[in-house]
Amino acid sequence: MFEAYITNTALYPLMGIEVGTTVHFPTTTQELQAALAKIRIDGKRYSEVFFTSFDSDVLGLYDHLYECENIDELNELGHALLEVRDKGGLETFEAALVLGNHTRSVKDLINLTQNLDLYRFYPDISDDEGLGRLYADELGTIDIPEHIQNYFDYEAYGRDVRINEGGVFAPGGYVSAVPEGFKEYYHGPQDIPPEHRIFAYPEKAEPVHSILAALKRFQEAPPAPKKDKAGPSHEER
Repeated sequence: MFEAYITNTALYPLMGIEVGTTVHFPTTTQELQAALAKIRIDGKRYSEVFFTSFDSDVLGLYDHLYECENIDELNELGHALLEVRDKGGLETFEAALVLGNHTRSVKDLINLTQNLDLYRFYPDISDDEGLGRLYADELGTIDIPEHIQNYFDYEAYGRDVRINEGGVFAPGGYVSAVPEGFKEYYHGPQDIPPEHRIFAYPEKAEPVHSILAALKRFQEAPPAPKKDKAGPSHEER
């Protein structure tokens, strides 16, 4: 669902270059240990994991993930997002990220995945006029006499609806939230199921000379061709 580029910042003074590798979430203990071993994080000489960047096909997710996250919490978020995807709720989750409530931490994001029923999401609604027509004509929130329908200001009505609901136009449509009712199901790492707790240092990390050799090979290799980056559609996910 998302990936993180992790680095061992303690090696920078020694090598003069960022030493890192990519971890895909959700992951397993074995995959994580292999990644940590690559950058010589063994829990003894080097123990700090630094997140340099995040990427995801969940639009906007990386804007809410930071440099010193808890790996087990990230893994729990990955599993939660898989469940959201399987239920067809990714667009609602993405729109909720734009709305901006309950998005300040991984803990918030995990709880957000479990409260999506409190969000009203209308796909393909991108402006106030479209919102006004949706509410008036399809949802029947206002009775407009037939003889004035051609003169009714749908844009102004939609704007009033949006302001009163505190809604926003997200990339996929219009979203608003029920004012009350958000529940905190997840309180912290202690709530992570044992099968999702994957953090463990590797028994043996790669020696520095192996890392230096790998970096030399990387520097001598021709650059990979650049690809245009575009957000995938949900049909492609």
